[in-house]
Amino acid sequence: MTKYRTEDPTTGELIHNWTSISSDEISAMIDAADKAFTAWRRTCIEERAGVLAKTAGLFQKRAEELAQIAATEMGKPVRQGIREIQLVSQIFDYYAEHAALLMADDVLPSQGANSSRVEKEPLGVLLGVMPWNFPYYQLARFIAPNLVLGNTLLLKPASICAASALKMEELLGEAGLPRNVYQTILADSSQIEGIIADPRVRGVSLTGSEAAGASVAAAAGKHLKKAVLELGGSDPLIVLGGDIDAVADSAARARLSNAGQVCNSPKRMIVVDEFYDTFVNRLAADFSAAVVGDPRDEATDVGPMSSIDARDELMRLVDDAVDHGANVVVGGHPRPGAGAFMEATILTGVTREMRAWSQELFGPVAVVYRVADVDEAVELANESTFGLSGSVWSDDLDLAEATARRLNVGMTYVNEHGTSLAGLPFGGVGRSGFGRELGTYGVDEFVNKRLLRVSNPVSAAR
Repeated sequence: MTKYRTEDPTTGELIHNWTSISSDEISAMIDAADKAFTAWRRTCIEERAGVLAKTAGLFQKRAEELAQIAATEMGKPVRQGIREIQLVSQIFDYYAEHAALLMADDVLPSQGANSSRVEKEPLGVLLGVMPWNFPYYQLARFIAPNLVLGNTLLLKPASICAASALKMEELLGEAGLPRNVYQTILADSSQIEGIIADPRVRGVSLTGSEAAGASVAAAAGKHLKKAVLELGGSDPLIVLGGDIDAVADSAARARLSNAGQVCNSPKRMIVVDEFYDTFVNRLAADFSAAVVGDPRDEATDVGPMSSIDARDELMRLVDDAVDHGANVVVGGHPRPGAGAFMEATILTGVTREMRAWSQELFGPVAVVYRVADVDEAVELANESTFGLSGSVWSDDLDLAEATARRLNVGMTYVNEHGTSLAGLPFGGVGRSGFGRELGTYGVDEFVNKRLLRVSNPVSAAR
């Protein structure tokens, strides 16, 4: 059973509890969303866009307050939380600014008629099941494009992030979103399939674990509902050349952001032999210098993990690797004392018999591999059954781009990793899920692309 609670991962202090809602309350919320859909879908696009624009402004104005909530809920350093909130503001601004273009009909060649076009119509009530690691950004990716479309939304947050989710609902209401167009639904995980099964609910979007994704996908398939899944990742970062110290610095920042609890973080760093020692030495220096501490302290680089349980599960993967012969370059231990803290850790010598080879390391742990050449690097990168994103780093841009095109992932980057912008699509393949969020692609998932074809009146044969 899901229990909604804010427990500060820095101190272990219980801040607040919420009661999960009943099945009758869930049904009433679905009914309210369904009724709100009738009016919201007919609201002019300018008005919908106006709500999003006001929401963007509120996020900018309240950034410090919102970042403090995230720090208390899941341990994100405040300055990183502010950057997340700035991205959220950009997302709402993007969909507000481009709303008319995104909702415009696709005009087709007439093909024997007066006109042929595809209209974009909303589906209805959607369920979003969201994680804790980006308590505002992940919600915004689901909310903004679907409000532009005219869908109405039910949002089930992670059990540790009720406060931030309820704050999102509050700000949307303050921006003028009509009542019941967006609702936070504090349901138990066991109630999700029943929500998906309800005929008034037309689709579900989940960001979370593979197990949660498989469960939601099974329920959606059983009830013939559209689903979008953004699941885990074990992203490769391939180093083929360039300023190796600078590349290692970038890799360290990307890996340790949000205490390494990022689905598209560079978890597997694959370095050709001639640069391997230089890269590992610089990465180790960066990891050793990273300040692990209270997320509310401006000096902190790495806050606590989201919970003691999450930290302990990561440690089991690290210990398994070490027990089977992996090397710990730096770190490798939980930090003593209160809180869900873990040392920034680098592993080398990870092999196939270790769980760390195939499982996602969701925390401040990097695995570095030595390879002979670009072909071996690509082969190793593609061995993972995940397929979220990957990056290639080199001063030879032709080689880097050609290598990036060989990666079996949903997003590839050259000389950067994990860039998230409102106008860029986000999503993966394989065990990383399916569907896309953000950009123009964000309105292409939960939409009825209705063909409208108009021909001249028929006349009786003479």
